[in-house]
Amino acid sequence: MKAVAGVDIGGTSTQVALFADDLTVVDRLEVPTPASVGGDAMVGAALDAVRLLLDRTGVRLLGVGVGAAGVVDVREGRILVASDSFRDWAGFAVTAALEEALGVPAFLDNDVNAFLRGEATAGAVAGERDVLGMTLGTGVGGALWLDGALYGGPHGAAGEIGHIPGFGDLPCTCGGRGHLETLASGRAIAARYGERTGRALSARDVAEASDADALAVYEDAGAAVARALLVTAGLLDVTTVVIGGGVGRAWTLLEPSILRALATEPPVSGHPVRVVPSLLGGDAVAVGAAARVRAELGI
Repeated sequence: MKAVAGVDIGGTSTQVALFADDLTVVDRLEVPTPASVGGDAMVGAALDAVRLLLDRTGVRLLGVGVGAAGVVDVREGRILVASDSFRDWAGFAVTAALEEALGVPAFLDNDVNAFLRGEATAGAVAGERDVLGMTLGTGVGGALWLDGALYGGPHGAAGEIGHIPGFGDLPCTCGGRGHLETLASGRAIAARYGERTGRALSARDVAEASDADALAVYEDAGAAVARALLVTAGLLDVTTVVIGGGVGRAWTLLEPSILRALATEPPVSGHPVRVVPSLLGGDAVAVGAAARVRAELGI
């Protein structure tokens, strides 16, 4: 049996899966990401997981795709910019290391781009031609699927909706102020809830609390997301959106405020914005990374 590997390198954990021809999972493994140790250790952990899966399944590996946090050079397979959560990650040649170790072609994408490719290939927006993908996690990421393909832009940062300004004056993790991420990220939700209540909870715990302060914070987050979606609809005429990430799992809290805000000022095109939650969940990045391998190799 032949298979491709999809790898999702996150700040906390790395997910690795082997996929059959129809992108169904043959086997999978999740391991800790040694982000504080460095790029060699991070790729080494992924390689160990791939080898373990190959040993226990006996499949023949055709190629490996990786979705990784940060701004990436898709053509060179290199990390360009990474947060300070990752040591010695910026500048790391990911695909070269994988190809040397495994002897098969390797491809690298930003994790949000891989998320959107996964959802557009086998997920919530499969078959759609034009989509905005958004992940609401520790930060806020975005990606664009235009005319049936990912659009990265001339500098690889197209769709980075989390860092557009106009959302107040709070400082953002990127060094700017008033970005969408300051209202809609998990970190922001936890901080804003803490300011209101004095309680130090994670965004997930805030969602589970579902008290008046939690509802207010999620209301603000959803309204901010909706404003960003309307900007995208106005600029690009993209009116289909898929949302994932840890914060996105609190969909029952986010969706009402998103829909209310969208209803008050619909796009000038007259076509309503359709917003759907991720169908693939935590598998989306790995599925998208594997789908890229299949597309690049023509299999």
